[in-house]
Amino acid sequence: MPCLSRAVAFSLASFVTAGAALADPPAPPAPARPKQVVIISFDSARDISQWKRSRALAQRTGAHFTYFLSCVFLLSPETRGQYTAPGKSAGKSNIGFATSRQEVAERLEQIGLAAHEGHDIASHVCGHFDGKDWTKADWLKEFGSFEHILENAYAINGIAPEPEGWRDFARHAVVGFRAPYLSTGKALYEALPAAGYQFDASGVSKGPALPPTVGGITRFSLPLIPEGPTSRPVIAMDYNLYIRHSGGFERPSKAGEFADRTYQAFRTAFDAQYQGKRIPLELGFHFTLMNNGAYWNALERFAGEVCVKSDVECISFRDYVSRQDGVQKQASVGG
Repeated sequence: MPCLSRAVAFSLASFVTAGAALADPPAPPAPARPKQVVIISFDSARDISQWKRSRALAQRTGAHFTYFLSCVFLLSPETRGQYTAPGKSAGKSNIGFATSRQEVAERLEQIGLAAHEGHDIASHVCGHFDGKDWTKADWLKEFGSFEHILENAYAINGIAPEPEGWRDFARHAVVGFRAPYLSTGKALYEALPAAGYQFDASGVSKGPALPPTVGGITRFSLPLIPEGPTSRPVIAMDYNLYIRHSGGFERPSKAGEFADRTYQAFRTAFDAQYQGKRIPLELGFHFTLMNNGAYWNALERFAGEVCVKSDVECISFRDYVSRQDGVQKQASVGG
């Protein structure tokens, strides 16, 4: 007759073993969250000191920026006649031209250095005219002016030596665009792919938004972000903050207050995405130091805090588009 204690022990062991077999398997690890993307850009890209300052900020933080260049700043007073805007006479521009050949040479040097450092050189076309009523042909003319002046800037201005590879860079590196005054229309979006562009950053959205690709053009939008004591929405661009804060007039005595408000608006918009869906956050700037540099001071404080985070990437529009193209190609091959 079997020992009762042994039988009970066997039964208990069997129950424990069966229980272990029936237990739920360990849950798979949660998928890693995507890095928070921040895209910082500059319009017109004129002042040499601001080129240097922005590049230094990038070197401190590991960021890559997009510079939307206006090609009139590659023409001196003597060579301004090389540019003719749609419907205008030669040598006309809403934002002037470079002040001298030496200034053009210094700007070309900064463009080359920025490109070498991995920044994105994009088009703000030339004379900063409002193209909302332009035809497709008008836009193609303006794009053609930008391409010709950028490619031939050294020769046009008699600046030597022209760096090796400059013309190849000018022909192939510029793939993005932002419209002056963010003024767009059907004709523009017909002209952009015909001119070989890959992205447009002229939109405005209610908040951070994933950019759709329409007709081969990835369309980015500056978001409305909450700002100020009442969190009233404003376009996330320094000029719009300048109008909000001081009506477009300089108030240097308030520069510290405006810088702090701007920083708080940027940080609030960033934190909402960083803690939430991690949709890319776009911020726009100019090289003009409005309100005694309040907006650049806020930018440097903001970028110095967030771009250095291990789970944040401050990248250019071109980098973002290239990355998405790579993901789509990989999915197509894998699928």
